[in-house]
Amino acid sequence: MDTPDVGIPRALAGRLSMAEQYEYLHTRVLPRRTLVTAGAVAGGLLTGCAGASGGRPGPAGSRAPGWVVRPFGRHLAFGADPRTRMRISWQVPFAVRRPYVRLGLRPDDLGRRIAAEVRPLHTPGVPGVRPALEQYYVHAAVDGLAPGTTYHYGVGHDGWDPAAAGHRAAIASFRTAPARPERFVFTAFGDQGVGRAASANDGLLLRQKPAFHLHAGDICYADVNGTGQRTDGYDPAFWDLFLEQNEPVARSVPWMVTTGNHDMEAWYSPDGYGGQLARFSLPETGFDPHGTPGAYAFVYGNAGFVALDANDVSYEIPANLGRSGGRQTAWLDRTLRRLRATDGIDFVVVFFHHCAYSTSRHASDGGVRREWLPLFARHRVDLVINGHNHVYERTDAISAGGVGRAVPVGGSTDPGRDGTVYVTAGGGGRDLYAFPPGVEDSHEGHVTRHEAVRSFVWTKDKDRLPETADWSRVRYTGFSLLAVEVRPGASPRLVVSALAQDGRRIDHFEVRRGG
Repeated sequence: MDTPDVGIPRALAGRLSMAEQYEYLHTRVLPRRTLVTAGAVAGGLLTGCAGASGGRPGPAGSRAPGWVVRPFGRHLAFGADPRTRMRISWQVPFAVRRPYVRLGLRPDDLGRRIAAEVRPLHTPGVPGVRPALEQYYVHAAVDGLAPGTTYHYGVGHDGWDPAAAGHRAAIASFRTAPARPERFVFTAFGDQGVGRAASANDGLLLRQKPAFHLHAGDICYADVNGTGQRTDGYDPAFWDLFLEQNEPVARSVPWMVTTGNHDMEAWYSPDGYGGQLARFSLPETGFDPHGTPGAYAFVYGNAGFVALDANDVSYEIPANLGRSGGRQTAWLDRTLRRLRATDGIDFVVVFFHHCAYSTSRHASDGGVRREWLPLFARHRVDLVINGHNHVYERTDAISAGGVGRAVPVGGSTDPGRDGTVYVTAGGGGRDLYAFPPGVEDSHEGHVTRHEAVRSFVWTKDKDRLPETADWSRVRYTGFSLLAVEVRPGASPRLVVSALAQDGRRIDHFEVRRGG
């Protein structure tokens, strides 16, 4: 994050955590409503800009010329086909004219120009709590790409040309999926937010050199309470800091997000998804691409990936329970059947927010289990990744509601025979949770005796039904992420590793097909 550009003096920024920087901005800069991240706050460039060309009224009712409005918060996502389609998104602090992407095979030759669209987002103010805020998100659909190819790109608008000499340092790159399956790595976590731990996990993520990243929901925590109600504490300006924080990763690594309970922002439409629809462009391959951004599917190499919106089935947090009227579950059934029937797809990975199996604070969601676990079993899903609980926890292979096969650290499993492994990867950066009292961590380098854990499952009546969790195999209280190496070939496998924030491996196992 380029802290001087968001109005924090350089000498002060070096002494503040990300959370403290946010507080500084919130109390000293945002009340003036000129958070521009273009250097304009510190330099006073917006003063007297009324009537200048290249912009419309922004948060302060001012106008800004295009040459002072610096794009920020770039983030990528795949289109429907990761081999040929990419979605490039970013933010501008004021409305701009004719935004676009420049694209080319070399950073000094960005000859292709693709028009982009602005999605404005208005958040009404709350007297005595927060002012109204206008935010502007920009999106470009880049299609017709060549598989397995590295492209360089820059983003701009009238008055701001990314190919100009002064802006070339902001040129980034991405690589499309290969035409044929080859080895690749993807990473995953949920529950990130903004702060030192979140930023450190970004650094660890980059060191894995992933082809893409799965974010299992609770992306930013602009919504503090996460109940999906207007009574939740909410500050939309937190998204500005989040996108700036993650830009060093998300500008080159496609950031495939799904929807957590803290992402139901009730100020945007009845279901609270208007903010996510404004900020992210994701594959339009779900059952409701224009209304449910967190549900979609894509194929990369020899693996299919399915993102789900668990708010639709959650018993614990029922603000959007039953929102799709069963359409998402029917779509999931069709999608898993199609992926399993497709030649060349060895593995199916599903990710969503609320936990199917976990023993930490939120425990397990009975709605997820009731609606989706029969489909995971029927279609032999290889790996399920969740967030929600801010820990790392991993099950044995689960079959018919019980342990189908013990999978100790370093073990292996075949989903066609043993069942599915469920991973809670909620150590993305937000404040950590704990396991039940008396339950010890047990992970690589610190394996403790395997014993059943007392936990609970949320029921439809919002009761907590006690259960004995003999499936809790690995537990780690700390910030972490999941790194998965996907190997094609005669004996395809997923080599799954969990890494602590300092890079130590805390878990590893393999998922093998026919092995």
